[in-house]
Amino acid sequence: MEDTARKDDTQKRSLTIAGHRTSISLEPVFWQALQDAARDRRMALAALVAEIDEARTTNLSSAIRVWLFERARGGGG
Repeated sequence: MEDTARKDDTQKRSLTIAGHRTSISLEPVFWQALQDAARDRRMALAALVAEIDEARTTNLSSAIRVWLFERARGGGG
């Protein structure tokens, strides 16, 4: 099976959350899902990331992926 996920497939973006700048690296599909979730909740992307940041127990990029996965399963978000 060919490995289609490569490190250079991630996109790094900077946001201000909790009063400080942070950079987040996610694959395009996760950026799109995160933007969709923020739009659905009628909130700014940075506000949604801040909410996820407050509840996380792992690094922020992983926490976002898990949050989006749980949302897709109907268990949150």
